[in-house]
Amino acid sequence: MDVPAFTLGRLPRIEFGAGAFGRVPGVVARHGSRALLVTGRRSLEAAGRRDVLVEGLLAAGVEPVGAVTVGGEPSPALVDGAVAAHRGNGVEVVLGIGGGSVLDAAKAIAGLLHTATSVTDHLEGVGAQLPYPGPAVPLVAVPTTAGTGSEATRNAVISERGPGGWKRSFRDERLVAADAVVDPDLLAGLPPVAISTNGMDALTQLLEAYLSLRAGPMTDALALAGLASARDGLLAWHADPDGPGAPAARSRMAYAALLSGICLAHAGLGAVHGLASPLGALFPVPHGAACGATLAAVTAANIGALADREPGSPALARYAALGRLLAELPATTPDVEARRALVITLTAWTAALEVPRLRAFGVGEADIEAIVADARGSSMRTNPIVLTDHELASVLAACL
Repeated sequence: MDVPAFTLGRLPRIEFGAGAFGRVPGVVARHGSRALLVTGRRSLEAAGRRDVLVEGLLAAGVEPVGAVTVGGEPSPALVDGAVAAHRGNGVEVVLGIGGGSVLDAAKAIAGLLHTATSVTDHLEGVGAQLPYPGPAVPLVAVPTTAGTGSEATRNAVISERGPGGWKRSFRDERLVAADAVVDPDLLAGLPPVAISTNGMDALTQLLEAYLSLRAGPMTDALALAGLASARDGLLAWHADPDGPGAPAARSRMAYAALLSGICLAHAGLGAVHGLASPLGALFPVPHGAACGATLAAVTAANIGALADREPGSPALARYAALGRLLAELPATTPDVEARRALVITLTAWTAALEVPRLRAFGVGEADIEAIVADARGSSMRTNPIVLTDHELASVLAACL
């Protein structure tokens, strides 16, 4: 069988495994001796790791020349303010340690320290949309959650929340981290709500990348491996975050999240992420919660639309393959039955993970029209079928 043509872009140098965090100072030192540290509000301090990290950096000949704290999804003001504050500090390497929002902020800051531009100059669909001139400062990305896969992507998601709000990407291959250090031990202590929302984000990214119109043989292989890892890790970890099986479950989810980032960067996503963008911009809906709340309904809508309008689409066979994988069905299971099992499985996982419905975040029926109107971004363009506004509205109504 011929292998279809594909393109594989830049990836970080990846160090994966329990205890990998201890190697961060040496990794940083390969890129320079003056580091800007970008972290979340609590993760390093809560785990007692900040002092150990700083001591390790100094011992490796790296001087921390500043710090940026990211408390939520990064805004233009946060990114531009951090760049203005540290542009003159001679930063040679940026070290980002935290969840997806922290790593996105670190990515954007590293990308702009050597330019004279604002992050809004380079966002998709917002502002001047200028080409990114580069170069970026080398970035070392260390995730402390298992969800976004931001350590392996080429985009930083920037948000303005509230009426008229938006979520857009600053995207360029030069923004890809030089190194990603993925240590499943850093996930210890995450509360169940963080496990579920981040896990549903990773699961959605893997599923949508496999179904994307831009999917290829490399991303297919990685997506299927990541989905199997998430199947075996997510529910078990959420059910017993500190139990004897937790280390293995954390490792599976750290791996699934990493692969989800690689897959989304190369294959794109779909309608779940198309809806998640305006949901997160207009309401205080965490990204993973938006994905989890809508994944099963979007899957059912896509399958129904394909069966009605494009019954010969190869995406239908892919949905069946996902049903066999995630529901652990025999290979001989008929496609129709496998697709039905996929929707049932995703619905059951959403309930088991206690993902809130959209109404919990203030989304109501009166808001559906505005959400649908702003859902036609880049993610929607790689959905396996174009869903009508009515179909998208029906999805949202079912998730309230």
